Amino acid sequence: MNKRRYKTAFILGAGLGTRLRPLTEKCPKPLLEIGGRPIITYAMDHLMAAGVERFIVNTHRLSEVYLQKFPDRQWRGIPIHFRHEPTLLDTAGGLKNIEDLLVEDEAILCYNGDIIADFSLRDLLETHERRRPEVTFALRSNGPLLNVSLDERGEICDLRNTLKNPGVRNYLFAGIYAVETSILRFIEAGKIESIVPILLRLIVERPGSFLGTVIDSGKWEAIDSLEAYERLKAAAAPEG
Repeated sequence: MNKRRYKTAFILGAGLGTRLRPLTEKCPKPLLEIGGRPIITYAMDHLMAAGVERFIVNTHRLSEVYLQKFPDRQWRGIPIHFRHEPTLLDTAGGLKNIEDLLVEDEAILCYNGDIIADFSLRDLLETHERRRPEVTFALRSNGPLLNVSLDERGEICDLRNTLKNPGVRNYLFAGIYAVETSILRFIEAGKIESIVPILLRLIVERPGSFLGTVIDSGKWEAIDSLEAYERLKAAAAPEG
């Protein structure tokens, strides 16, 4: 099996940012600044270190602000393709909405636009490449929400305790995952849909097609509250 390069990343930037209001009333959450630059650029740098050569970012509310922040539609020389969603399509619907931009039989990296992480993505890519499931999650052993169940084979056997299958241990979903474009056949075009029901179907109907790899090294932060944002912003501010 030839080893593939993961050239494309889909960064989810279309959320409403309700938990960071009022800051997000005029600016999408991924474009709020930490250390003098948009949060989303930390995801971009992380992905570039893994070899990504193209970003696709979905947008919804305040999409014009993305073009103000990235007037050249690039970051550090890497092109950005913005895909607007007039109706917010959620995680699965947003992925289906970029199908025409993807190459058949390609694998891509998906990345939540409101996290900051610096751990190596090598283990995620190697795990995915070795077994080539539909989806492989990056997981953390510790965190605020341990709701991804992993079994002894490294397969994800439950999400949010929906199937009542605790597996061996529960982990935090790091908001980063490798996806085969073949998963798009399970998603209906134009439908507003979360990726979670799709993944639960994989667990039940296609054993071995949904994996997880635990990566506890490095830093991981979710900007999921005003307090988290202000804390990270203060930590990144220059002294003086």
